[in-house]
Amino acid sequence: MNHILSDRINNLATSQTLAMAALARELKSQGKDIISLSLGEPDFNTPDFIKEAVKKAVDENYSTYSPVEGYLELREAICRKFKRDNNLEYKPTQIVVSTGAKQSLYNIAQVMLNDGDEVILPAPYWVSYFEIVKLSGGVPVEVPTSVDTDFKITPAQLEAAITPKTKMMWFSSPCNPSGSVYSREELTALAKVLEKHPNIYVVADEIYEHINFSGTFCSIGSIPGMFERTITVNGVAKAFAMTGYRIGYIGAPEFIAKACTKIQGQVTSGANSVAQRATITAVDADPSVLNHMVKAFHERRDLVVGLLKEIPGVKINVPEGAFYVFPDVSSFFGKTLKGTEIKDANDLSMYLLGEANVATVTGDAFGNPNCIRFSYATSNDILKEALRRIKEALAV
Repeated sequence: MNHILSDRINNLATSQTLAMAALARELKSQGKDIISLSLGEPDFNTPDFIKEAVKKAVDENYSTYSPVEGYLELREAICRKFKRDNNLEYKPTQIVVSTGAKQSLYNIAQVMLNDGDEVILPAPYWVSYFEIVKLSGGVPVEVPTSVDTDFKITPAQLEAAITPKTKMMWFSSPCNPSGSVYSREELTALAKVLEKHPNIYVVADEIYEHINFSGTFCSIGSIPGMFERTITVNGVAKAFAMTGYRIGYIGAPEFIAKACTKIQGQVTSGANSVAQRATITAVDADPSVLNHMVKAFHERRDLVVGLLKEIPGVKINVPEGAFYVFPDVSSFFGKTLKGTEIKDANDLSMYLLGEANVATVTGDAFGNPNCIRFSYATSNDILKEALRRIKEALAV
């Protein structure tokens, strides 16, 4: 029946992270002992002080439509957060609240890209960037990186990727899937390149900013000359364990914010009203309330990196943020493991699901075919068991 559907949807790839998570759930429902390390979702509960804000919003009858761009009180709170955490001076008219940061990104692509406009994507990149850009008529331009450079793009690579058709660059820091965090010095060097190309806009996805073990964080919008051409994307899903609340937001030049409000008004209108009220409480909170979660993720990172280093053939760096590891597993390509031929990362990911009952995500989904992604957003005991199974399955 695909011939009845639009070319637009037929040409759209399924999100491989969601597909693997769905497959893992299906196998679990069949009674298989599956450990899923495939989905990027904290295993903590939403903090109690935010839950109280939810209850208060319900009691105060926040049950009607909100403004398309979000409640003014929330946009003011987001401005305070940007100033406090990122040294970014936004006005409420430059903020748009959406139904998750994924919608924020889709809005941006829809209002910024014309057919044929090129978008530079340092690879690996978050799985949906490529398809969102493509769906909006843009042309994704992948710039490969590797574990040897901590999966970071260099100024020379950025310069080489720019053409007369380049409209934007999209990147995340801390990065999903690699966990890489760009330093101020590294971002300044990239900004120097962009200084020569004033018509290129940058999308800075900072959804993991608080899950950061490097001790410092820099927003590229705070680099001199970058504020007016940067769209900063953030939300409360990851740091505050509020994935189901579906609240994301942007800080952007006012004309872009107005355009995003315009398209959102025709698609979803305002985000969930109760979730918005809870988000005021979240973004106004001192980030130190998250320290216990960040500490746990840091310990898990060290555990997983240590266990992966014990597996021959796995090449791993030490990610500085988020809750993923992205090991290079290309040494297994072309080999046969327990009767299964491993041609690529997709084969290896499916092999680990079948042989070890561990769900991971192929690096192909993120623009890096040599790697697979593990999420360590689960308990130490589960991680130890998952890595024991993986080590056994990869034994040659």
